Amino acid sequence: MSGNDASKLRELSESPAGRLLWRYSLPAVVGMLVMSLYNIIDRIFIGQGVGPEAIAGLAITFPVMNLSAALGVLIGAGGSARLSILLGAKNYDDARRTLCSSLILLMAIVCCYLCCFAIFIDEILIAFGASEVTLPYAREFMLYILPGMFMTNFAFTFNNFMRASGYPVKAMLTMLIGAGCNLVLAPIFIFYLKLGIKGAAIATDISMMISAFFVLSHFFSRKSTLHFSGSREMYRLKAKIVLPVLSIGAAPSVVNAAACFINVIINKSLYFHGGDMAVAAAGIFTSYTSMMTMVVVGICQGMQPIIGYNYGAGRLDRLHRTFWLAVGVSTVIVTTGQTIGLLFPEYIGRAFSNDPALISETARCLHISLLAFTVVGFQVVSTTLFQSIGKAKSSIFLSLTRQVLFLIPLLLVLPPRMGLDGVWTAFPLSDLVATMVTAVMVYYQLAQFRKSAVVNAGC
Repeated sequence: MSGNDASKLRELSESPAGRLLWRYSLPAVVGMLVMSLYNIIDRIFIGQGVGPEAIAGLAITFPVMNLSAALGVLIGAGGSARLSILLGAKNYDDARRTLCSSLILLMAIVCCYLCCFAIFIDEILIAFGASEVTLPYAREFMLYILPGMFMTNFAFTFNNFMRASGYPVKAMLTMLIGAGCNLVLAPIFIFYLKLGIKGAAIATDISMMISAFFVLSHFFSRKSTLHFSGSREMYRLKAKIVLPVLSIGAAPSVVNAAACFINVIINKSLYFHGGDMAVAAAGIFTSYTSMMTMVVVGICQGMQPIIGYNYGAGRLDRLHRTFWLAVGVSTVIVTTGQTIGLLFPEYIGRAFSNDPALISETARCLHISLLAFTVVGFQVVSTTLFQSIGKAKSSIFLSLTRQVLFLIPLLLVLPPRMGLDGVWTAFPLSDLVATMVTAVMVYYQLAQFRKSAVVNAGC
């Protein structure tokens, strides 16, 4: 490893925690925010150019996209977290094996799920809540987005590896390149070429292909801190390399998989109590809140290599400071988004549609669903803390609390009694209860860190 590469990694244990979090998180936040914005702009283009039924159809595809993300993040998040720990422990050989094995694992997983989606697309969409009105829109979008899902997994997975190996700014460029291309191409395909919802999918496909080529070229270059090896032996899947990746990546993967099935329950409940208009309103709500949560995810992506490296190096004091800085910044962001959503819900609805009924339902949704959104930042950052230090079981449990253990029962109990408002009310209630559980687990984990620090000092 060159002196410059060693310097990139050494700063993870030596630079001030605040400056380091800023340096690593800002590129990730910018990249995630731009990605979120171009998804939102896509939906605005679809809503304004095609109609509210198209927005509802697009909302039906969210569970499918979440399932795709769940399978991709299994390798991306797990591999990058494991990579940070190995680099912190100066185990460079296993770090390279992790990179190479992750490439093989990702290719196998992506090929399997794309084949299933292509064969059973109608059955999947109907199971996920598509109606006779929304199925044609959802099917058309999915058929054209499938090739792009392959490239999206590669772009996002190795973007995480790029950041974990000391290239946060270059990782940001990966996201900016794809987002910039999509912002240019989407209106051309949707409005100028009049391709409608499939035009948005084609624009995304092209953009993600460009991003994937950019990030993969980094790891094929021998100038990079870590790069793909020319030795076949490095690509053999060994249990000591693969199992830690899968166990750590299981937590964020479960989050996305849970989101998939939660969306199915939500869509069916929304359609039963409010029809396609309620499904469309939920799509707008998801688009708006994803902008804030993606920023928090960006902060977590910047935090993860810092915490993972310092955990591997035994610098628990720096881990502690980095975690609380990330919690504070994330809370400010989600609280700002919550305040805007509660004060100006009609303006958010109008950005996506001119339909008065959809605007009114969107405002009602935001007024109720955002009531406890301020606690989401702490919950997401805490889940990433456990993931970053290799505590897979704790991370998985926290991932499940908000979206499965509490939200599903609330979705089954509240709507029969409160109607459509019961669906919206389930969100803030599950956020509050999940955060209480998270706070207890974080308290005990940080207490263990303090105890370890005292023991090490005594030695």
